[in-house]
Amino acid sequence: MEKKLKDLREEYLKIPIPKELNDVVQAALNEKPRKKPRVGRNILVTAAAALLIVTASVNISPAAAKAMSDIPIVEKVIKVITFVEWKEEANNSSAVIKTPAISGLENKQLEDSLNEKYLSESKQLYKEFTDSMSKLKEGEKGNISVESGYVILTDNETILSVQRYTDTISASSSTESQFDTVDKKNEVLLTLNSLFKDDRYLQVISENIKEQMKRQMAEDPEKIYWVEDDDFTAFKGIDENQNFYINEDGKLVIAFNSYEAAPGYMGDVEFIIPTKVLSDLLVGDQYIH
Repeated sequence: MEKKLKDLREEYLKIPIPKELNDVVQAALNEKPRKKPRVGRNILVTAAAALLIVTASVNISPAAAKAMSDIPIVEKVIKVITFVEWKEEANNSSAVIKTPAISGLENKQLEDSLNEKYLSESKQLYKEFTDSMSKLKEGEKGNISVESGYVILTDNETILSVQRYTDTISASSSTESQFDTVDKKNEVLLTLNSLFKDDRYLQVISENIKEQMKRQMAEDPEKIYWVEDDDFTAFKGIDENQNFYINEDGKLVIAFNSYEAAPGYMGDVEFIIPTKVLSDLLVGDQYIH
């Protein structure tokens, strides 16, 4: 396992990245930990180099971790690991950017494409944060908070669902997420389209979500969704690129980022779609049941 993780790091470092981030990664990998650097004009690079943390911890329960330590690994283990975690605090602003990586797929093309995407997302977030900091005048406070990480939503014999999220607080707050669901047996990335016989599911799911929105608002006056027909911002329906995942119960979950289907104070919202309304449209019941 240690050799695989070492190979994964080396493979990641071959991917072209911005010079600033490359300097940070190399410094963290090659140098011993240093004392907290003095604050100066180059605080972004020096602070990041000091605080970059490279980890290789498989995300499993303590019981599972102990079991794995007691016996040799003889079967394929598909897991999500934390490849890089970068932290910085400067000018009354902070950023925590955690980059996941999928390990253990025999389909290396899929594994590499997902991991390169995750790294690219982290690079872009890093660039946006440092660009914002570089525009500040001397003595000006940024008042920006960025936290990016991931959550393993489902991990069973059949599927692996991973959420990558970014919480940003500036003048306002917002949450953006992306989801990947992998068929672990066949080692393919599932799309919303691939789960259904034809595109009828788009209207069926959209109508069910509207019903759930109206029911929730009727039951709780604190909840507001953009679903009224006379509202120009009203939710019209999902499309084939809609965020989704499959939960541990084998149910389809449709996810919306902040401001997509509701006011910002509602945050990101999700709707579990009852399987009974989808049963005639599904290509099979191996994923959703």
